[in-house]
Amino acid sequence: MSNTGHGHRSLSRSQTDGRVERRLRTQRAIVAAHTALLRGGDVRPRAAQIAEEAGVSVRTLWAAFGDMEGLLQATTDYWFEVDDELRSSIDPELSLPQRIELFCAERARRLENISPAARAAVLMEVDSPTLRESRRGHVQRVLDDVARTFDAELEAVPDRAVVFDAVVAATSWNAWSLLRDDLDRPVDAALAAMIRAVTAILGPPPG
Repeated sequence: MSNTGHGHRSLSRSQTDGRVERRLRTQRAIVAAHTALLRGGDVRPRAAQIAEEAGVSVRTLWAAFGDMEGLLQATTDYWFEVDDELRSSIDPELSLPQRIELFCAERARRLENISPAARAAVLMEVDSPTLRESRRGHVQRVLDDVARTFDAELEAVPDRAVVFDAVVAATSWNAWSLLRDDLDRPVDAALAAMIRAVTAILGPPPG
């Protein structure tokens, strides 16, 4: 009797594990579909489009995430994970020009990655606490990265807060979007403009 009961419990556990794994696979497929549509330029895909791209029903989509905020939370988690992979620490012992070049090159890669999501968020974040929180999270990363990479230069100037804010603004998605979307500059030209701006901000003051 005890062996039979144990087998029954093992089977139930196996079935539960299988359901959990299927649910996770479905969620991953839906998030992948959502991000693929965003990367393809559809800044506000409908649930039916996302479900079709994922190969599931709309009912399955809502069963997996509950509502749009649930899906947006999973999608923003994905963008943060990819941003983590592109983020690195820059050796503070390198020269200022080297740090500026490395920092701006990394910013360009990360901004190109996040741009599809950022374009969509501009349209939707007024109604979405999840997207507003995501924006704050990405901004905080820029603040942390600028402070860590250029600490020596920032400590050396009397108007640290002004210089700090100027570097953050020059390397923000807003500035990148102006260059890439509004001025239609290619990545290399936008990167060159960013490097020039940060160099001018952090270089020795005139006189």
